[in-house]
Amino acid sequence: MVVPSQLEHAMETLLFTFHNYAGDKNYLTKEDLRHLMEKEFPEFLKNQNDPQAVDKIMKDLDQCRDGRVIFHSYFSLIAGLTIACNDYYTKNMKRK
Repeated sequence: MVVPSQLEHAMETLLFTFHNYAGDKNYLTKEDLRHLMEKEFPEFLKNQNDPQAVDKIMKDLDQCRDGRVIFHSYFSLIAGLTIACNDYYTKNMKRK
């Protein structure tokens, strides 16, 4: 049995998380996105201090303006949040 690498496991987690919230329709609605953000990024939402944060994120990710977030847009969100975390880490944590 081949054990996936850490990075392969992380990719699998990102993929399965999207499909868990999207279900059979293969896209996220605003409500799906809200549930995903509340469950998977609760600290991020708390730190926003903006009750419209999910609405703004949805607007940014809904490229076709059809009320849907496809996997590519979801992955852009994950990439952006990861970059922000890396910037924070390299600025504040790594030096300690």
